[in-house]
Amino acid sequence: MASEGRVSLITGGSRGIGKAIALQFSSQGLSVAVNYISNKSAADEVVKIIEGGGGSAVTVQGDVTKPNDVERIFAETSESLGPVEILVNNAGIISDSLLMRMSDNDWDSVIDLDLRSIFLCTREAIRTMVRSRWGRVINIGSVVGLRGNSGQANYAAAKAGMVGFTQSIAKEVGSRNITVNCVAPGYVETDIVEDLPKDLKQAIMDRVPIGRFGYPEEIAGMVGFLASDAASYVTGQAIAVDGGLVIS
Repeated sequence: MASEGRVSLITGGSRGIGKAIALQFSSQGLSVAVNYISNKSAADEVVKIIEGGGGSAVTVQGDVTKPNDVERIFAETSESLGPVEILVNNAGIISDSLLMRMSDNDWDSVIDLDLRSIFLCTREAIRTMVRSRWGRVINIGSVVGLRGNSGQANYAAAKAGMVGFTQSIAKEVGSRNITVNCVAPGYVETDIVEDLPKDLKQAIMDRVPIGRFGYPEEIAGMVGFLASDAASYVTGQAIAVDGGLVIS
């Protein structure tokens, strides 16, 4: 299944879904660059786990909303591990508010990290992928980008934009043996979900056909498949991994 020996970069890879993807990739024989912006200790811990299992990993600090940082992130990854062959655009934030109360900063900060960053990182990545005629770009979206959600107009817009971006770039680079896909998680057991009020968590679970929240490892499993040779004919897709929430 795995494309062993390939070099991967995961933005926002120090915790939650990003961490699970890093560990999944390592289990598939990939080298892993773990990008972080400020939590160095968490990123170091991911690398320690991977190296403890015999894998290869490095941390790469940088703000993926800034072009100069993105260029440096890719240069440092290439110097340490080799050119990036598998890119996972995972970095993201939420800043929820009803539209009438949403500030300009609430809007701009989410659009910058959740949407602008995938433009900057994917543009940088495919320059090398096109030359080598192989690559995987996997964008971590959300079911909110597929169906919207009250109080999350900024987040929904960013994640819906990610789907359109995914489909467009898939058409641009498909002839070069590069696939571009989007994984759209539902509610997953991460710090964000942990902080939700108990009654809200129960109300959400009541809407999920499988009857529970997902686990980061379940998202990582789909990402691992899309990064592998087994998924070489899958591109331009937005795949919901949500326990059936999107159909409820």
